[in-house]
Amino acid sequence: MADTPRHPGPKGRADRAASPAPRAKAAPSGAKAPKGKPPPARSGGAKSGATAVTAVASPGRSRRRQPRADRVKGRYGTVDLSQAGWLRRRQLERKYGLRKRNVIWRLRRPVFVSFLAVVMAASWIAFNYWQIPLPSEVPNLPEISFMCSSEVPEGGCTQDNSIAQLSGDQKRVLVKYDEIPQILVQAVLAAEDQDFFRHQGIDPSGIARAFMAELRNEDLKQGGSTITQQYIKNTYLTSERSFDRKIREAVLAIKIEKTLKKQEILERYLNSIYFGRGAYGVAEASRVYFGKDLSQIGLPEAAYLAGIIRSPEAYDPSRPATDPFAATQRQAATERRRQVLTAMANERYISENDKNIVDALPWTYVVQREPSKNFGNVAHADLGSEYWIEYIRHFLTTQTPITDAQVFGGGLRIYTTIDWNQQAAAYSSIRELLGRPDDPAASIVSIDPGGNVRAMVGGFDFKTSQVNLAAGVDGGGSGRQPGSSFKPFGLAAALEANFTLAKEYDAPGRMTLMTKEAGPWNVGNYGDSGLGRMNLVQGTMFSSNTLYAQLANDVGSKAIVDTAHKMGVTGDLEITDKDGKKLTYPSVILGTGSVSVLDMAAGYHTFENHGMREGPYVVTLVTDSQGRELWRPPSNKEQVIKPETADAVSWVMSQVVQGGTGKAANYGQPAAGKTGTTEHYRDAWFVGFSCEITTAVWLGYPGEQRRYMSNVHGRQVAGGTFPTEIWARFNRYLNSGKTNCPGFPKPLIAPDTSATFPLGTFDTTVGTDVGTSLPGGGTSVTSKPPGSTATTDPTSTSSSSSSSSSSSSSSSSSSSSSSSSSSSTSSTTPPTTP
Repeated sequence: MADTPRHPGPKGRADRAASPAPRAKAAPSGAKAPKGKPPPARSGGAKSGATAVTAVASPGRSRRRQPRADRVKGRYGTVDLSQAGWLRRRQLERKYGLRKRNVIWRLRRPVFVSFLAVVMAASWIAFNYWQIPLPSEVPNLPEISFMCSSEVPEGGCTQDNSIAQLSGDQKRVLVKYDEIPQILVQAVLAAEDQDFFRHQGIDPSGIARAFMAELRNEDLKQGGSTITQQYIKNTYLTSERSFDRKIREAVLAIKIEKTLKKQEILERYLNSIYFGRGAYGVAEASRVYFGKDLSQIGLPEAAYLAGIIRSPEAYDPSRPATDPFAATQRQAATERRRQVLTAMANERYISENDKNIVDALPWTYVVQREPSKNFGNVAHADLGSEYWIEYIRHFLTTQTPITDAQVFGGGLRIYTTIDWNQQAAAYSSIRELLGRPDDPAASIVSIDPGGNVRAMVGGFDFKTSQVNLAAGVDGGGSGRQPGSSFKPFGLAAALEANFTLAKEYDAPGRMTLMTKEAGPWNVGNYGDSGLGRMNLVQGTMFSSNTLYAQLANDVGSKAIVDTAHKMGVTGDLEITDKDGKKLTYPSVILGTGSVSVLDMAAGYHTFENHGMREGPYVVTLVTDSQGRELWRPPSNKEQVIKPETADAVSWVMSQVVQGGTGKAANYGQPAAGKTGTTEHYRDAWFVGFSCEITTAVWLGYPGEQRRYMSNVHGRQVAGGTFPTEIWARFNRYLNSGKTNCPGFPKPLIAPDTSATFPLGTFDTTVGTDVGTSLPGGGTSVTSKPPGSTATTDPTSTSSSSSSSSSSSSSSSSSSSSSSSSSSSTSSTTPPTTP
């Protein structure tokens, strides 16, 4: 007989059925089976060591543990367990479904995997805790820079008194924790992290709460990340969704909690987060949403700001009715505000009554979104402040160590020199005389005794043109030709070279000077007017081109250019030849160079300051948001020409006002200045000083090469007309009622200012500075020096040509004598420009 299989499967059922069932052995009379143990098996017919047979309990018996059966019916058939040991029997019972596994055994694998994951995560966190350092320096958050005018004292520049708020992509004003209203702090805690002051950087219960809400597909009332974690993500990490980033976030959150106080973490968080509308941080958010300073907000504003942190662009209730998303966003904002108020009430920050009142409020307290502006809320835009602001920005980024990034995000406090009273006077002086649409443009720059620029009229419509007409190249355009207003620099160079004011030249209507650089130079006075023989005072009063051309030959063009540069003129006074070489020619004395209105004001200020160059200053101080000094202009005070030279030139220019081409500048106070007009009335100037204020005025048509001021209000615009009249009006505004304005004493050795002129050769309307004869252009020039190059630019209304220097001083004398025959010497007092 074959052995019965120990592990029968579904097959072999016939074999199991053929085997006789063992008989149970009767227990001795009166004997009891040991409690908890099956009775011993009968040995009859069974091999030694065979497993005992267990009786099967009948259904009606008590629920006591029953003896086991060796042959039991399982899931896959009857199983013979008679030969199995205890452990093997358990295995077979489980394998063939004879024993029901308990819950712990059934979950052993997921429990083990979870335990292993927890151990690995803890190990990874511990590893990263030691390996990931907390950055030693806090990243500099971009912050709005404020620009203020001269009336704001150092240390007092704020958003409220600034003329501009400069920002890049991030508009932010940093505030301290103590400056944040507590109602806003409570609203943010209720909405974002109710356990902020209780956890240590991470909140396991919050993470579990967020996880369960995600499983249930519920709207999260509060996220799983703590405020500390959000701050870490915003400041040190990115928004990348990855396990590694979350680990780093948690590690850094724990570390920073051990380094900083809770209040400081909350302060940094509220300064760093984005609130929409381009606003970063709670201070700027209060401005753009409510038009209020942060200190003025209450519960309605706090609930709204706290509610939009999670998705700032999705809860804007003030969109215009025509916006297709207006209704949706208003409803979303209302629901989000209600959630924040409910959370605040649950945390007992507010009462139920307060919650209901604010929940019912309309959205009128949220202002409509405004278009982004270059300079924020600009003050005095009607006085051209945007031209000034842009000029200061350009100045800081090109002339100082301050970078563009600092200007637009460094939280700077920029203190400038502009005086709005003087600026208003400058604008009024122009508008009162030139207000028609077809009138030429005008510009004014005014400098005080200390070298500070107090007024700068760069234009009248910044939206139409951003070119600052007062600043030349630094204003986005280019320079202008100064015409005869440049002659005082040539006169100063002559006096520095020991010429005297009594130096005389013949001043014929036209003459030819020989130059060693480029051959003959033909030059003439306005209308070829012959003025006879004149000294330097007379030649300046009546702006003789032929006289000053000879003076330039004698002094040398390089000396003239060097003197102008030393005195503050920064423009390009040289002429570039065809090989790119910079050359100087005597014609520079007649105003062929390229200057700005600011250049001319700075140069003349040196005359007013007795030969001491100082300034021009446009910024007095730059600090960071904490008041730490970043830059202050170094003093450039320097004696560049002798005081007696400057004073002598100033007296000569006072004679121009008293009886020369600048008589219209005589407004009742001591004044000195010089007119200037370029060829064909392209540019007209008056530059001068009175009561220690230096002012330059320019008129012209920018950007139009061939448009001349030959008929403005029926007049030809020369330096002695509109520019001088504007200058006088401006100074009358500033100096009205003053009694102590200094005069201009006559030098000890000064020549007679009277002169003789041929009858009818002096123009009685505009003076002889009109029609300045320049080599290479104009009807009064018959020969252009070889190798010269005409220079024009898009914003200049006049063209200039290179001219040539004289071969020697002696050639000047010979030229003068040869031309003297063309001049009459009839004794006539010269008429002057009205």
